[in-house]
Amino acid sequence: MLTRRDFLGSIAAVGVGGVMRPASAGSVAHRLRPEALSVTIGETTQTMLGFNGSWPGPELRVGQGDDVSVQVDNRLDEGTLVHWHGLRLPNRMDGVNVLTQEVIPPGRTFDYRFAAKDAGTFWYHSHYIAFDQVSRGLFGPLIVEEAAPPDVDLDLTVQLFDLLVDNAGQYQEDFPADQFTGAGRMGNVVRALMPARSVQQGARLRLRLINPSIDRVYRVQIGGVDGHIVALDGMPLLAPRAVGEIVLAPGQRCDVIGDVTGDVVLFDGGNRIGQVSVNGARARRNIPLPTLRPNTMPRPSSQPIQATLTLQGGAGGGGHGGFGTWALNDVSGLPRSPLVDVRRGTSVRLRIENATGFDHVMHLHGHHFWELDPTTDAVGDYRDGTFIRAGDTRDILCVLDNPGNWMLHCHMLSHQADGMGTWLRVR
Repeated sequence: MLTRRDFLGSIAAVGVGGVMRPASAGSVAHRLRPEALSVTIGETTQTMLGFNGSWPGPELRVGQGDDVSVQVDNRLDEGTLVHWHGLRLPNRMDGVNVLTQEVIPPGRTFDYRFAAKDAGTFWYHSHYIAFDQVSRGLFGPLIVEEAAPPDVDLDLTVQLFDLLVDNAGQYQEDFPADQFTGAGRMGNVVRALMPARSVQQGARLRLRLINPSIDRVYRVQIGGVDGHIVALDGMPLLAPRAVGEIVLAPGQRCDVIGDVTGDVVLFDGGNRIGQVSVNGARARRNIPLPTLRPNTMPRPSSQPIQATLTLQGGAGGGGHGGFGTWALNDVSGLPRSPLVDVRRGTSVRLRIENATGFDHVMHLHGHHFWELDPTTDAVGDYRDGTFIRAGDTRDILCVLDNPGNWMLHCHMLSHQADGMGTWLRVR
């Protein structure tokens, strides 16, 4: 049986993926090779999925404003796609079957090309049979570095991931029905995946937290760092905030900058899931913690178009008109007509009503949006995924300024797989 101790101790053998840095400023080329991998986790060798021989995929780093090209060479025995999560890029590069491109068949390649407009923490992952391919390891970090990065001693990417294994320590192949109808597929081992390294006490640290798990919501506490939250979903906060419990639903990200006061320990709901140990010390800086320069954001109209999206279904839920377990506005899966069909630059205020007994996180492709309080109109964070608890309502305000057909779906991927997805058209 693969224990948590086995899993925590196995990452060095598995490999978290080396950082792939840009070869030259202005134009960056990468190649990603999705393939099956023989992976040793604990004392168990098994087949998982990864990119470029790494489970999960390598960290890609580019600079803000770079023209990026990534050739995906599919070495799987099934189709795949790569979605660039959180990036505002051309629609044809978004990596979504039906809406933006055909699935990449085995043995074929596809070239993704886009400009890295926004600096921040993003990630890439399969968007084909995503609940299965992502759960096996087809994901990796995509970091867009600022032209003038903040002064830190260590910039560390942390991916929060859970894995469901059977009594023999093997990846659990089956997806029982209850994993689609309830809270989702929850792994029985949980790990903060990060490069195995130490840090000096007193050093200034940037932690980039990413949740690529298919269904798990993390409630992260960080020990050993005196700092603040500086960005959410890749977008800098105008006013950094204190680091308390950080709720990260699938697909969401959070950047923290702080000074190391001891072993850097990550907890999820009180359970230790990762650690970077202190080795040596340096004088702590006597200058304030830095903030991040905001990315350019479109200005919303004072009179946005209004629309409503009702989340329906799930175990114990009421009936709806869709064919799947889940539905959005009585439709399971992508409807024939878009939820909204607007001209480029139109502001839309979308009310999302969670009429189910479960939590969801709604992710919009190709754009970010402001979270709004539906009763007070208070403006919240600027994100690409909004976490909505069971029975709650959330308004989001978005300037749809990126032409194309854009997916809007629950990023709890088992929910998306069984009906919880729709789309928007921007002309």
